[in-house]
Amino acid sequence: MKREIIVTNDGSTTIHLPKWNEQYHSKYGAILEAKHVFIKNGLSLFSNDVISILEIGFGTGLNSFITFLECEIRDLTVDYVGVEAYPVLTKEIEQLNYVSALKANNFNAIFEKMHQQEWGIKNKISTKFSLTKRKQFFNEITDENRYNLIYFDAFGARVQPELWTEAIFEIMYNALKKGGILVTYSAKGSVRRAMQSVGFVVERLAGPPGKREMLRATK
Repeated sequence: MKREIIVTNDGSTTIHLPKWNEQYHSKYGAILEAKHVFIKNGLSLFSNDVISILEIGFGTGLNSFITFLECEIRDLTVDYVGVEAYPVLTKEIEQLNYVSALKANNFNAIFEKMHQQEWGIKNKISTKFSLTKRKQFFNEITDENRYNLIYFDAFGARVQPELWTEAIFEIMYNALKKGGILVTYSAKGSVRRAMQSVGFVVERLAGPPGKREMLRATK
């Protein structure tokens, strides 16, 4: 499938799939979306020193990199697991401008390390941030009672409805610790109902630029 690097409204880049008319991140602002959905309405809710995060759709590495930067500011220790069935190509990563757009040139080596590390191996990205990238399909996840927070950043239900089913959200529910949170950019009624059907308490929140609402689900 053809893939293009495009510039989003906040000046940050993302990968666009013309056949699906779908992007890895919002065309209204890749960085703005990541900060609003996953940091403001997810990570910022946790005050504990050690946080375990599962990302559904590691993709470009933007969410993991922004989380790393936030943890540097807040002095948090994070165990981060990113699941991705179809890794982004190195030549595509090299065209993304997240380091410069985030004014994080001092951490360029960290962004590169995140993408260069071997799949399936837990690596210390820094003294307080560990990363494990797992190449697997989302329905193959078997973790139970492990994570404080899930970033659910799969392609939208319009193009991949099989990723937004009760079966998938039951896997997510089981993977979270009690009181754990799942955040996603989606606000579809069918997604909310699927979450609720497996036991989540679901909130509608104000969405990032270009979207009226998003969802946050609590176990």
